Amino acid sequence: MKVLFLHGWHSVPGGVKPTYLIQHGHEVINPALSDDDFDAALTLAQEEFGKHRPDVIVASSRGGAIAMALKTDRVPLVLLCPAWKRWGCVHVVSANTTILHSRNDEVIPFADSEELATASGLPRTALIETGNDHRLADPDSLRTMLNACLRSAGSCV
Repeated sequence: MKVLFLHGWHSVPGGVKPTYLIQHGHEVINPALSDDDFDAALTLAQEEFGKHRPDVIVASSRGGAIAMALKTDRVPLVLLCPAWKRWGCVHVVSANTTILHSRNDEVIPFADSEELATASGLPRTALIETGNDHRLADPDSLRTMLNACLRSAGSCV
């Protein structure tokens, strides 16, 4: 599976989550997105999408807002604690989106993901509660992310 991973604000490529996907045999494109310029980050993400044509896009926090703004030809999204209310201007996602979020997130309220899922008409199963904090770097959250990617891309879990 080919994954475009869009990191969060003040995060860097090669973190725990993209590394976990690589360790499980997947190709991960993980560009260094600008923290200071949302439009530049969006442009780079769109270029990487066009160049690599991933099977799924995984996006964490601010990366979620970037992923939501991409023109993706219906490629599935797996959004991790998406910061869509803080950045960007897209307020709904397509039906092939899965959202992972922790109720204990100290950065982005869980209610933001509930609101996004409702506004987008997603089924209840599209919002998965996992993790103990905003990072979603614990073993259970990492497994949940991987399984969401596999389901989204149509692979066997």
